[in-house]
Amino acid sequence: MLKFIYFISSYYCNYLNHLDAESAKTLVHAFVSSRVEGCNALLAGSSKATTDRLQRVLNAAARVVSETHKFDRGLTHLLHSELHWLDVPQRIQFNLGVTVHRCLRDNSPQYLVDCCKSATDAVSRQRLRSASRHQLIVPQHLRTNFGRRAFTVAGPTAWNSLPDYLRDPSLSEDTFRRLLKTYLFALY
Repeated sequence: MLKFIYFISSYYCNYLNHLDAESAKTLVHAFVSSRVEGCNALLAGSSKATTDRLQRVLNAAARVVSETHKFDRGLTHLLHSELHWLDVPQRIQFNLGVTVHRCLRDNSPQYLVDCCKSATDAVSRQRLRSASRHQLIVPQHLRTNFGRRAFTVAGPTAWNSLPDYLRDPSLSEDTFRRLLKTYLFALY
């Protein structure tokens, strides 16, 4: 993917100058953003080297869209303020949060819904503060890379790390997505 973006940005620079900004955005979203967004929830808990590679892809895509050069300053400002793109670790947290929210509202496949168990479902935890805060049970796992990266662990962990107002089960999906993205942008 990274080679593909660099190929597009270097080889087709002459052709991209003939595209208007809206067409360049459409091409980048079709070829890059959809691929990065598609399975990035699988990267939860992965190494920084992996997320850095994907971040470089997003940076190159942002340069193509904004017609900036490799060493121009202000790329972070461009990504966050003008394009409204999250960095890769925040994108992963965003996708995990949205998936868990869908699971709690029964808008996901049953095998994912079964992974998200509320603390109020466990009889021994019904009177704990975590039950009133709408937290999920994080199952025990082996301390290996793949144990913490499984959705059964990564999803509830990401959900429990959100502030209380975002874990409100009565929020609609659109409202939740908007509030979650605003919260993640506020972390910058």
